Amino acid sequence: MIRDTVAKRYAQAAFEIARGRNSLEEWATDLALMAQVMADPQAAAILSSTKLALADRYRLLEVTLGGIDPLVMNLARLLVAKGRVGIASQVAEAYRDLVDEHSGVCHARVVTAVPLADAEQRAVEERLSQITGKKVIAHLEVEPAILGGLVARVGDRLIDGSTRSNLLALKRTLEGQER
Repeated sequence: MIRDTVAKRYAQAAFEIARGRNSLEEWATDLALMAQVMADPQAAAILSSTKLALADRYRLLEVTLGGIDPLVMNLARLLVAKGRVGIASQVAEAYRDLVDEHSGVCHARVVTAVPLADAEQRAVEERLSQITGKKVIAHLEVEPAILGGLVARVGDRLIDGSTRSNLLALKRTLEGQER
C-alpha cells in the first residue's frame, strides 16, 4: 500500500513521461528494478549514506542499474540526492497502479476455501470483469474458515459470496424471526 504522497507524485510524473514516450511497460520494468535495488538493505544503506560522496553513490546506481532508460536513471539519482531511497518501492507500485488504471486493469484479492483450478480462476476473473467493467486479475488465497464460495475484494468493493457469511446471515434472520 502506498502511504507516501511524495511517492505518488514521483509515480505520476514518471507515468506522464512514459506515456508521452509510449513506453509504459518498459518504465514499469525499469522502475521495478530500481525499487528492487533500493530495497536491498546493503544497497539502501550505501545509497542513503551521507558519509559517501553523492558522485560515488551515483556510480553505484550506474553499475547496478546499467541499461535502464536514462530518464529512469535520473529518477533514481533524484531519489538518492533527496534522501528518498526508502520510497522507491512505493513509487514503482504507484506507477504500476497508474499503468493498470490506464489500461483498464484492476486486481482482485480472491479468498476461497479450497484452491481453484486454472479454469475456475479464469471464470472468477471473467465474472469479476463483468461486475467491474474492467479486466480483472485475481490474486488467489486459500482460507478454509470461509467454508465454501469466495470472498473477493476489488479496490474498495467487497463481494462476499462465502458459505460462512450466508450461514451467519441465515442465523441472524432466524434469530430475528423467533422474537
